[in-house]
Formats: sequence, C-alpha cells, structure tokens
Amino acid sequence: MQDSPDSSHGFRVGQRVHSSGDSRRIGTVKYVGPVEGYSGTWVGVDWDNGEGKHDGSINGVRYFHAKSERSGSLVRAPNLSQGISLLEALEKRYRSKSTNDEEADEMYVLSTSNNRVSIQLVGKDKIQDKLSRFEELTNASLAYMGVSFPGIPYQINTTVPNMKELDLTGNLLSDWKMETKTSKPNFLSYWLSFPSIHLLESSLDVGKICGQLPALQALNLSNNLMSPYKSELPPLESIRILVLNNTGVDWEQVELLRQSLTAIEELHLIGNNISRVLPMSSSFVQGFNSLRLLNLDDNCIAEWDEVMKLSQLRCLEQLYLNKNCLNAILYPDNGQQNELEATSYKPFQNLHCLLLGDNNIGDLVSVDSLNLFPNLVETRLSENPIADSTSGGVPRFVLIARLAKIKVFNGSEVTPRERKDSEISYHAGMFDL
Repeated sequence: MQDSPDSSHGFRVGQRVHSSGDSRRIGTVKYVGPVEGYSGTWVGVDWDNGEGKHDGSINGVRYFHAKSERSGSLVRAPNLSQGISLLEALEKRYRSKSTNDEEADEMYVLSTSNNRVSIQLVGKDKIQDKLSRFEELTNASLAYMGVSFPGIPYQINTTVPNMKELDLTGNLLSDWKMETKTSKPNFLSYWLSFPSIHLLESSLDVGKICGQLPALQALNLSNNLMSPYKSELPPLESIRILVLNNTGVDWEQVELLRQSLTAIEELHLIGNNISRVLPMSSSFVQGFNSLRLLNLDDNCIAEWDEVMKLSQLRCLEQLYLNKNCLNAILYPDNGQQNELEATSYKPFQNLHCLLLGDNNIGDLVSVDSLNLFPNLVETRLSENPIADSTSGGVPRFVLIARLAKIKVFNGSEVTPRERKDSEISYHAGMFDL
C-alpha cells in the first residue's frame, strides 16, 4: 500500500511527532490513511527508540517500512502530538508554576569535554525570579519538550534578545534551511515576504532560529533526526559551539555546514555512524578556520587515513575519537607528507589533546607514533588491547615511559613522580616485552 501524502488530521509523511503522553517517545510519520478492518484514519510511526509493535505491516498488508522488525506502530491521531512552538516551550519551562527541581536539574549545556554543566540561571529561586524576565535570559534548556515550530515571526528575537546558549536536545526538529522564496538577502525581509498563513508553520528549521537569535553562540540539536540537505545553508555566523550528536549527520553534510559556520570553534558529532571523512575539494578537510575542538566519539572510523584528512585544520587543538574502530595510529614521516600533499604545515600542528579510548589499538608502534605529534600533551588509550595488561597489553607505567611528552594520560595527570618511577621501572627491565 502506498504512503498517503496528507491527512485531514494535519499529519504528513516525514513529520516528526511524539507520543501525547511522553515527549521523550519520538518518531517519524511514515503513513497516514486507512487500515484494513478498522475504521477511520491511522498514523504509521517509526519510533526512534525501536519500541513499536511491527515493521510497518499488519495481517499481511504493508503500510510502511520501519527501520526494524518492531519499531513501527499504527496510532490514532489523538495519541500523537505535533509539538509546540519554541516560545510556548520557553513559557512552559521558565514561567509555568509546574517548574520543579527535577526540571531545573535538566537544564544544562555541554562543556568542551562534552559533560553536562548547569547553566548560569539554574536554581529554584532564580527560576522564579530572573527567568521570568525573558529579556535577561541568556541560557535555556528546552530538551525533550516537543518543540516543532518557531511561533510568530519576530517574537523570538523580541522575547529573548540576549539568548546565547540554547539546548534543543530531543525535540521534533528536522529541517536545516529556509526555502528560498525571496531574493532579499536578510532574515527580516524573508519574514516580511510571507503572508500571515506562514506565521505558524508546522516545521522548525535551524535557519529560522538562528536568524531570530543574533546573539546565539551555542546550539545543541542532539537527538533530533535532521533531514539531509544538499545545498548551501544560510549563514550561521554567530555560532561558536554546535552539538549534533545522534542526528544522522554524515560528512557530506558537515562539509556543507562548513560554508555557513564561519566562526565555529567546537563541533560535536557523536553517534552519527560516520565511517569516512570526505573533503569536498582536496585531500584534506579545508576551512573551519576557528575550529578548536572536533568530537567524533562513538562513530565507525576504522582507517587512520580517514583521521589524517583532518590533519590540516590549523586551529584544531582537541580531537576526540573514542569508541571508533581504529586499530593503528600513524603519524606520517616527511616522505609520506610530501606524497599526501605538498605543504609547509605539519600535520596536526596545534593538536594537544587526542582521545582514542575504546578502539582496537594493540601495538606499541602506534603508541610510539604519538610522540611524533608536535604539541600533543594529552591522550587516552584506555579500553584498547594495548592498555589491557590482563589480555596481552602493557601496564600504565610502560605506556607513560614510552610517551615522553604526555602530561595527562587516560584522564589523570602524569605527575613528575609518576613519570620518574615509570621510566625507572621500564628502563630497569622490570617489564618483559
């Protein structure tokens, strides 16, 4: 059976929705229409968490294709929510009398190490006082609140003019770009060109949010299933930190983001099944001239050659590659550098932190390669075969002795005393290689 493109209930194929009783149970509409043997209209949903009832077919009739055998279900429209506006979510979170300590504890942004850090205005007294005055709000967490559209144009900017950090984790976002319906270049003229029917759109894209929040510097879109885009995005010139964990973003989309994120300093791409780094027009990733931190944890990168494509990012200081599939580290010698690309810039020239925990690295040659990175002082090799002394790996003191420049290893400081003791033990032959 073919998917129906529309419904009198307002649901459409491709739309992001959540269960009416649980804003954390999110899925994508795959079908709208009748079901054999039942009356009325049904909505077929493929749930993100995989907790459905079937694969999109019932009693031998296929209504849609779910991503797994039990991630799909057919639901009555009243049991689904199409979400609320960004402004409604702000009102609900910061002005509602139902705001409680549990909600306050969820308000956070990600630090440079991708840890939760409570935002400045968290706390019961401050929520009741300062947060009720939106003009003073600079940080907001609207995680899992069902945000799906912006609300009336201009009101976001006039309501929260000083917003700098916005957490939209786990909402109903999917679109990146405003459709080009006017030749006027700025966001103000864009909105002026729209009739009133467009004031409450059923989709919320990143361009609209950023366009109305000129002070916005940090944006967290984690756990929103972002639709692929194939063309240039609107400028996101103020964004310094962008978190796209578990959004389905691939490197082709990252390359298109590069053209818009001209001032980006931190880019988090955890859990996106990225296996290849695909530069747009060179052997190496270009641009990202302000990027200091790139987080590629929990992806599928298996070949060190893919990592080397990042080696010409001249401001890159921190690279996170935990939970990938790497089995070797290789810093190129001069001959290899010339073969890759003629350049006077040393690979990873300014990199001082390289995290490689939970990979498949099992040889000391790879460990020794870390000494060749010009400014590397912090690394992680925990949960790699080479660091598991119970299964043929080597103990910590051997790794510290061989990594002469490392000051922080596996998350803890290498003190002068530990380094001295490690080197004495290693050179004294206490460890049998």
